[in-house]
Amino acid sequence: MPKLYARRRLSILAVLTGLLASAALFNSPAASAALPTPVSAATARSYLASLTVAAENRTGYNRDLFPHWITISGTCNTRETVLKRDGTNVVTDAACASTSGSWYSVYDGVTLTSASGIDIDHVIPLAEAWDSGASKWTTAQRQAFANDLTRPQLIAVSASSNRSKGDKDPAEWVPSQSSYRCTYARAWVQVKYYYDLSVDSAEKSALQGYLASC
Repeated sequence: MPKLYARRRLSILAVLTGLLASAALFNSPAASAALPTPVSAATARSYLASLTVAAENRTGYNRDLFPHWITISGTCNTRETVLKRDGTNVVTDAACASTSGSWYSVYDGVTLTSASGIDIDHVIPLAEAWDSGASKWTTAQRQAFANDLTRPQLIAVSASSNRSKGDKDPAEWVPSQSSYRCTYARAWVQVKYYYDLSVDSAEKSALQGYLASC
């Protein structure tokens, strides 16, 4: 085979390989679009080491103390904003309700095509926040926390995974998708650190384990 022809064949194969890799990238689940990127594992480990360790106390908790799904823009509230952010080809009506689209749930690897099957998870559950220091906050501070779109605190996931989680911390529950646990632990620690929330001893130990394996 002439050298020039061989080089051309290799060049064409390289281009085709690149195109196939790109196609795989664009056709894979859009997990990276779902959540503001958390801090690195190294930063999360540093943050975790600085958090106050304290026992939990849920006395007085009430979900209504955290006003959530407030208006974000126009007719869109927080839930609808996250649904649009985390979904693919999401279509909304005049009231900002999602009428079609698809959502990849990074917690359990499920793809859904109806918004009714999607919950917006608070990475740090509201009850967990209350236990960890939010009981001392003002209502305005709790509202800001419950609707935080800047930190990795809100994510669209399958309703079944969100309800399996409930208000459990990482000592009791982590996503069934093992590949997402590092991201989840980093997000958990970042939000706790930002809001100066405490951790209990079992929670801290579990987080140290997940961050060590990142």
